[in-house]
Amino acid sequence: MMEHRELVRQLEEVSIFESLSEKELSELIACSQLMTFKKDDVIIFESQEGNSVYVILEGMVKICRTNEEYKEVILAILGEKEFFGEMSVLDGATRSADAVALSRVRVLRIDGKVFLEFIEKHPKLALSLLRELVTRLRKTDSQIKSISLADAVGKVASVIVRLAHDVGRVRKGRVEIENFASQQEIANYAATSRETISRVLTMFEREGLIERDVNKIIINNFEEFKQKFGE
Repeated sequence: MMEHRELVRQLEEVSIFESLSEKELSELIACSQLMTFKKDDVIIFESQEGNSVYVILEGMVKICRTNEEYKEVILAILGEKEFFGEMSVLDGATRSADAVALSRVRVLRIDGKVFLEFIEKHPKLALSLLRELVTRLRKTDSQIKSISLADAVGKVASVIVRLAHDVGRVRKGRVEIENFASQQEIANYAATSRETISRVLTMFEREGLIERDVNKIIINNFEEFKQKFGE
């Protein structure tokens, strides 16, 4: 019973479900499945049939593809209260990317048919989903722009800002990003080399813009950081 109430509370904080009542969320949970993955587990594979939507309850997930040179390209890094897998459920096509656990991950797997039925029954859910998809499209446009136009420092700064928005915790103007992705993963996200990531992060740390502690990064003054790099 306690776990069920906690699940309802977590889903209430997911943007697309904010219009659903506690009873409706309970109905959704009853038709869904809790799943746990270890770091580096593949949750969904590119090109497989898409018949489920996943809501992240704990941990971080990277959405990625492999390019023609067999190098990983990270499209997004998602954290708690975010979801993935909805595209294939909506259009019936195969998955467009892999989803891989960056840490221990706990998700709620919602069957695609159930998800579509809820959309049909609750128009506000459809509007919330549409708003979220538009937001993601804008983020993608921004990411393409930063990769295409920014120098190495700008690319790394842009990735840090995106991670801060997506998975960071704000505390008195400082942003803490727990379970900070590896330098190679950040390089794959920023379309640059691991050596460049290391050099730029060291420079940011030396200038007092960030602090690093094992797998955590702290942006000391987030607003100043964004202004400095035009984010």
